[in-house]
Amino acid sequence: MAERDARERILEAACDLIAADGIDDVRIARVAMRAGASTALVHHYFSTREELLEQALLHSFEQVGEERFAVDHDAGGSALAGLALAIDECLPVPGRAERDWVLWVELWLRAAREPELRPLAAQLYERYREWMAGVIEAGVKSGEFSAPAELDGLADRAMALLDGLGLRALLRDPNLDLDRARGLVADLFAAELGIDRNELLAQRPALG
Repeated sequence: MAERDARERILEAACDLIAADGIDDVRIARVAMRAGASTALVHHYFSTREELLEQALLHSFEQVGEERFAVDHDAGGSALAGLALAIDECLPVPGRAERDWVLWVELWLRAAREPELRPLAAQLYERYREWMAGVIEAGVKSGEFSAPAELDGLADRAMALLDGLGLRALLRDPNLDLDRARGLVADLFAAELGIDRNELLAQRPALG
């Protein structure tokens, strides 16, 4: 347990520094200092700086999947509330989600320039699509959603819309705040899943 905690503390420190300073400026010594660890301990878990940075991006995405998209339908959770939560957590809401968005942008930029990172980006997107499709499928199985014509296609369209709107919100586009972004995504799901747009929006508090 202590070993896992140390590794996760190092990864979290790396994520914070990537988000604050950009991936190119992150050094192992700075990660160690932020994590309250020695550089030797960092090298114990990660043999190179590149391995640490790639694992930090993967760690961030895994946290999103495991902590945010999970909805316990067996415990009586509403699929509509689960979908609303998934929408919120795919947008750069201030706090942890906004930090994770900055990490995503860093990955996009690096993968665009460095082909060796593209398999990692593809892996993360595949898992993202699986999570999104799972949220939709849970609602179909519970009877809250109508079955879409193509589940994977809807997941892909939703992801593309969330990526585009999320980037504009992250850049503080004056014509698109988080509430408007969420409303546009709700329009897509309402049309595809036979649900009420306003009921979906009412599942979560207004975003800032």
